[in-house]
This record gives sequence, C-alpha cells and structure tokens, in this order.
Amino acid sequence: MGIAERKLRQKEEMRTAILEAAWQLVLADGWQSLSIRKIAEAIEYSVPVIYHHFENKDAILLEFTRQGFQQLTQEVEEACQKESDVASQLEAMAQAYWNFAFNHQEYYQLMFGLGIPTCETVNRVAEMKSFSHMVVEVLRRAIARSSHPEVDPWLKFHTYWSILHGLVSIQMISKQAIVDPRNQPVLQDAVSGFVKLLQS
Repeated sequence: MGIAERKLRQKEEMRTAILEAAWQLVLADGWQSLSIRKIAEAIEYSVPVIYHHFENKDAILLEFTRQGFQQLTQEVEEACQKESDVASQLEAMAQAYWNFAFNHQEYYQLMFGLGIPTCETVNRVAEMKSFSHMVVEVLRRAIARSSHPEVDPWLKFHTYWSILHGLVSIQMISKQAIVDPRNQPVLQDAVSGFVKLLQS
C-alpha cells in the first residue's frame, strides 16, 4: 500500500471513529448534548482533529441525516417491492415508514427535528431527494390509474408525507404510554382513506 492510499485509509478510519463516538454520545444523552468537545474527549484526540474532518457540528449532523434517509429509503422501497398493486404498495410503505420511525427514533428525531424538511434541506441531502422521488413514482402510478390523472403527484406526496409524519410526531411526543409500533390503527385508517381517495 502506497503512502497516499495509507493516508486516505487513515483519514476514513478517523472519520468513522468520530461518527461512531458521536453516535454513542447521542444514544447516551440525546442530540442536544452533542458537542465537538465531547466527541474529541471520547476518541481521545484534540478538538482541531475533529475540525480537520468535519467543518462543525452541523456537518456531523448532516452526515447522520444522510445516513438516516438512506436507510429510510431502503426500508420503504423494500416494503414497496413486496407488493404488486399500488394501493398495497402505499400501505406497505406507510407501515415501513412508521416502523423506521420507532425502531430508529434517534435518527428520526434528527431527520425531522424541525418538522418536514424545507426545500433547501432536501437540495442539500441527496438521500432525502431519493426518498421523495421514490414515493412520488408510486403515487404517479396510482394517479395514472385513477379517474383524475391530472392530479399533481407532488401535491399528493406532501399530503401522504404529512399524514405519516404527523401521526408519528403525535405518537412520539405522547407521554401517556410506551409506543408500540405494532399497534397503529389510526395510521392504517388514515392511509387507507388517502389511498381510496387517490384512486377514486
């Protein structure tokens, strides 16, 4: 292995170590407590070493946001591919979205900490754009087979996403009971109603 390759590998290893340390801190104390200083202490390096690999804390959070959307897209797409008709696909995708949110709450809270991401955020995170386009393609197919093929699929995408994110958020902030991701009749009712209207 040449010097250049060794340096590149060492850089990637340090970047990975920084992200792993940051993730452990998040699991222990939450996103709000994460800081460059704490990460440096965790990996036993100086603060400038962290800044050599990430411009600031926001850059680290952006990397985790990318990872979260990549995983969300993969899980939702896999659920979609298991179904043959668009109605079942949309319902399966909603279920996969719900499961992701509660199986990976730390990711979800970061990804949607301020509500549904703005267009500016979507443009910065390619993985978020991939998720949006994947869902829109399923909606396009559903709309094309409906009696109103002129409906804007992006409008329906925002409606669909608002339903999912809204229901997840309500459940996440509820302090009355422990969330059971296997029990979501409201989600099923809402998505079923959305799909029926979409196909009418």
